[in-house]
Amino acid sequence: MTKIHPTAIISEGARLADDVEVGPYCIIGSNVVIGAGGKLHSHVVIDGNTRIGKNVEIFPFAAVGLIPQDLKFVGEDVGLEIGDHVNIREYVTINPGTEGGGGLTKVGDHCHLMVGAHIAHDCIIGDHVILVNHATIAGHCEIGDHAIIAGLSAVIQFARVGEHAFVGGMSGVENDVIPFGSVIGNRAHLGGLNLVGLKRRGFSRETIHNLRHAYQMLFADEGTMMERVDRVAEDYAADENVMKIVEFIRKDTKKSLCTPRNNKD
Repeated sequence: MTKIHPTAIISEGARLADDVEVGPYCIIGSNVVIGAGGKLHSHVVIDGNTRIGKNVEIFPFAAVGLIPQDLKFVGEDVGLEIGDHVNIREYVTINPGTEGGGGLTKVGDHCHLMVGAHIAHDCIIGDHVILVNHATIAGHCEIGDHAIIAGLSAVIQFARVGEHAFVGGMSGVENDVIPFGSVIGNRAHLGGLNLVGLKRRGFSRETIHNLRHAYQMLFADEGTMMERVDRVAEDYAADENVMKIVEFIRKDTKKSLCTPRNNKD
């Protein structure tokens, strides 16, 4: 049975699963949908065309689905989708999409969004993503599965962070981060592969060896980047993880790549 504190305000039209818990002073808009197992602690605000999946827990003072912080926004019909088993901690802000960016912000399953993290309009966040305290994702960004954005870091508009990548604390990411990469600094540079993450997630020694060798080939001094990408694709065509890096680099994008500090590309 739904448990709603008497001080909460639930607008007519909001759809809550039967077992959702809503704590004191929460406000839920008329176009909000919350799936089974949802739990809102006190002072949570959810508005807009927001769809929240199952077993999502939201802590005090989070603001979810309120209009984008984009001066071009003029009230378009846009939305926000949040997956299952997402943990949204205190003061997190997540904005819906904009008409110019596709109209949808999306957060995947099993994400952990720590205190003060921000996801701006039109972002696509994968599964199992962790945003550490006050990590900030600007509009139109793509964050791949299992990526970790450490505390007080900022990712610029339209940037991509590949799956299993790691962004070190207090980093300013101005360019795309390859899958499995590890970057740090202001402005962020590629420091190698996210070896700690790969080992923790059970990647085999052979896979890690192939990724390391491919990385060395990609950021060597000989030839152009695309020539080196072609060589890696030829040598590792059968390795799906290496090919994820190849495909990431080959994809047409608005940003350059984060590269090692002394790389000539």
